[in-house]
Amino acid sequence: MSITRQNLSIIIVSYKSEHVIENCINSVDNQIKIIIIENSNNEEFKKNIEKKYSNVKCILSPENLGMGAGNNLGIKNIKSDFAFILNPDVNLEKDSLDIIFDASKNINDFGILAPISTKEKYPNYQLEKKTEFDPNKPFRVKSVDGFAMILNLNRLRKIENFEFFDENFFMYLENDDLCKRLTQKNENIYIIPKSKINHLGGEAVNPKYEKEIEYSRNWHWMWSKFYFNKKHYGYLIATTKVL
Repeated sequence: MSITRQNLSIIIVSYKSEHVIENCINSVDNQIKIIIIENSNNEEFKKNIEKKYSNVKCILSPENLGMGAGNNLGIKNIKSDFAFILNPDVNLEKDSLDIIFDASKNINDFGILAPISTKEKYPNYQLEKKTEFDPNKPFRVKSVDGFAMILNLNRLRKIENFEFFDENFFMYLENDDLCKRLTQKNENIYIIPKSKINHLGGEAVNPKYEKEIEYSRNWHWMWSKFYFNKKHYGYLIATTKVL
């Protein structure tokens, strides 16, 4: 099954991201449904964003769920076959989605597809090993960053006892965990290199909250790193990774 405007929904988990999220929304075709999980419980934001964009639905969370649980809440509230997980500080370049739609017609075995970041020094993917690939054709990868990834829900929902995002990850590495579990089940992950996105990186939260958020980021990075390694490699290795 290929991806189309009709069977794709975009999920954006946000937290006080009013200063960037409209640029993200504006870069998306208005025929595509967008669901925002707003973790700040900001009723004014919900009212304004739904009034301005007819294709946007905003769900307010009474508490900050973080990325893992926020994405899961978004998935539970859509019925589409595919979910595009998108950060509020990401903008799609022109034709990015059309390129993905076309590419999906020729790839039948994917669990995840992702566009490529324009920041070449900071690739949004990891290769299994150093391999040669055609930069103009889709290529398989070990994992992709969570700020822009399309989940094949129609396929993944058929995996027995499969959970999407591990909600123990509040921030960071929830995407690596998901990709690792999928590859263990022989699901394929592809980058579509002609489909490009711009990721501001670290600018999803309003700058006036930056100091508060920075402390939170540091703590959650260490926790996520420990939890990821403990989950997949054991307690002893996890301990050495964070020391």
